[in-house]
Amino acid sequence: MSGKTELVVIGGGPGGHAAAFLAADRGMQVTLIDKEVNPGGVCLYRGCIPSKALLHVAKLINETRQAYKWGVKFQEPEIDIDKLRSFQDSVISKLTGGLGMLVKQRKINYIQGRAEFLSGTKLKIETEEGVKELEFENAILATGSVPVHIPAFDIGSPNIIDSTGALELKDIPKSMLVVGGGYIGLELSSVYAALGTDITVVEMLPQILTGPDKDLANILARKLQSTFKSIMTGTKVVSVEDTGNGIRVKFEGPNVTEPEQVFDKVLVSIGRTPVSKGLGLENTKAELTERGFVKVDGQRRTAEPTIFAIGDIAGNPMLAHKASAEGKVAVEAILGHKDVFAPAAIPAVIFTDPEIAWAGITEAEARERKLEVKVARFPWAASGRATTIDRNEGLTKLIVDAKTERILGVAIAGPGAGEMIAEGVLAIEMAAVAKDIALTIHPHPTLSETVMEAAEVLFGESTNLYRPKR
Repeated sequence: MSGKTELVVIGGGPGGHAAAFLAADRGMQVTLIDKEVNPGGVCLYRGCIPSKALLHVAKLINETRQAYKWGVKFQEPEIDIDKLRSFQDSVISKLTGGLGMLVKQRKINYIQGRAEFLSGTKLKIETEEGVKELEFENAILATGSVPVHIPAFDIGSPNIIDSTGALELKDIPKSMLVVGGGYIGLELSSVYAALGTDITVVEMLPQILTGPDKDLANILARKLQSTFKSIMTGTKVVSVEDTGNGIRVKFEGPNVTEPEQVFDKVLVSIGRTPVSKGLGLENTKAELTERGFVKVDGQRRTAEPTIFAIGDIAGNPMLAHKASAEGKVAVEAILGHKDVFAPAAIPAVIFTDPEIAWAGITEAEARERKLEVKVARFPWAASGRATTIDRNEGLTKLIVDAKTERILGVAIAGPGAGEMIAEGVLAIEMAAVAKDIALTIHPHPTLSETVMEAAEVLFGESTNLYRPKR
């Protein structure tokens, strides 16, 4: 079997289906190929969406436990794990099914299968019905990423899992070691801790969360220290062994007090790696970096002029919204437009409790690049809204060019930080100055006011925080 298409998109995740949908909306003949029955990718099936559904439940559980401080006492929640798993599955089914409907509405040719390049203009597609060949004018590669595999943990034990296994929620272990203090490990740790698991986190680096500035990361670290059993930084795992009664783990590091511990489960979460092997790219001119990313130019075009690459396989940051934006740029380029992927800011959000979100230049990056900046901080202890919800630990800060007062970076730690960061992204993209934010009337009482007040701090004029301008 063989056929032809104007555009083929390989991978139905946030980048792939966004690209396919835009191309179809622009009148192109589009074929979308993915291994699942409907589009969605890792994000919808095994990543950001199911994890956020579970984090929502974790937030509710935690609030029932904190409510006694406000004069409301709940009984300890009873966890129906089968029903919880069913809720998570229903979220996945609803969203992926919705994407399937959008595929049909846009008259996209959807093929469930595995694609491999035979050349810069032809694919081999393996499906349940057999092998097909497809000729294309242009292709967008959006195959995403998978969890990093560490051979030392590959001892054949079902009690050593990765992020995909953790989201399957087969049981609620009494104790779990989480290897890796990045955002994926901490989000999943937060879920299991709320469900009743004793969590121990081990991280080789001196601190958890190396992406955001340390002052924001510390706000989360302090909260997690009281939620988790232990967080061991500057520590590495020396060996693991399945004893039949648990996983025995040996640690090594200057702060280790118990060099050998036993856990019911071990979650290995030390990052993700691009899916760029086994795609037949060697049959094209496309090139890979040493880390397996596909090399692309500003329009996401590879060294093979007919093939584009977007999302996780096109380089860091590995974020769904970055993939979607790249997919749209690639489509515009295929249509002959001069679009280039050159965002001034790509927001990042860690959906723990509290959340951490940032965009643009961090304070640490500004120091490394020797940029002349001013940093304005507004602590949520001075926020009326934060006080009403008993969450004064938060912080909002702006990184501002010292001469022009242009907003270069925005960072927020606290509940709802992920919902608030878009204002900062827009400010950076629009080259707004601090006075623009300070003069923008924000609704009261809200957490979003803290962005305005952070700008006012820069001028020594914050209504709710006395901090005179130096």
